[in-house]
Amino acid sequence: MDRTDAQGPVVTSRLSRRQRRRISQGIQYALFVAVLVLVGVLADWDRLQNQFAQKDLVAQLFPEIITIALRNTVVYTISGFAFGLVLGLIVALMRLSSVAPYRWVASVYIEIFRGLPALLILIFVGVAVPLAFPGTEIPGGTYGKVALGLGLVAAAYMAETIRAGIQAVPKGQMEAARSLGFSHARAMVSVIIPQAFRIVIPPLTNELVLLFKDSSLVLFLGITLNERELTKFGRDLASQTANSTPILVAGLCYLIVTVPLSFVVRRLEARADKAK
Repeated sequence: MDRTDAQGPVVTSRLSRRQRRRISQGIQYALFVAVLVLVGVLADWDRLQNQFAQKDLVAQLFPEIITIALRNTVVYTISGFAFGLVLGLIVALMRLSSVAPYRWVASVYIEIFRGLPALLILIFVGVAVPLAFPGTEIPGGTYGKVALGLGLVAAAYMAETIRAGIQAVPKGQMEAARSLGFSHARAMVSVIIPQAFRIVIPPLTNELVLLFKDSSLVLFLGITLNERELTKFGRDLASQTANSTPILVAGLCYLIVTVPLSFVVRRLEARADKAK
């Protein structure tokens, strides 16, 4: 509120915007520190250490958690991403096609596979496909099923990402290619798609991170011991030892891969923003 001094000039007691922001930030920092202190005081650290940080159990996890669990997780992720990328490119081109049935099929595919959980798709691939086509086996066994299941889901998202990238390429690029005698297909393959992929590298890398985590759903396919990924491996060892240390170590293995990938995504996005 404003008041008038006896001498006449008006003196204001209202805080400036910068002062209010500093006070607000100070309160938020204080609350954050208070929560940390409260958690540190109330948590039973000895009990947590006994349940999640048994050094002898950590030693028992190696090298199998790397040579089997992490390796399978990486293989599942890369195979699903590769299949999804190829299929996603095809669906994206169908989505942009001048032929109406192609656009309808692509739109239906995208809506269905973006709307269904990845778990249901994996179960469908592992159970429904053999029932629908008796005697038919997916090449690669479990690895083939995982690549197909994860790829079908990833393709729906990557198709929209790639479509947006293609549409972001200036139309003059296609016109210039056609003026040089390129056919529409050759111009798309040689000029437009390479530029589109440079645009969509950050979101595609982010999709790779998501697929790496979704690979944990593979355990519902009834995999063998040598086909276990990180989550299944951690759960099995936790059940055998009646201790959660294997689950914590499996989570750390996920972070070892996802944190650097997330950093790469941020760097690529920052570089793309600078290029604009």
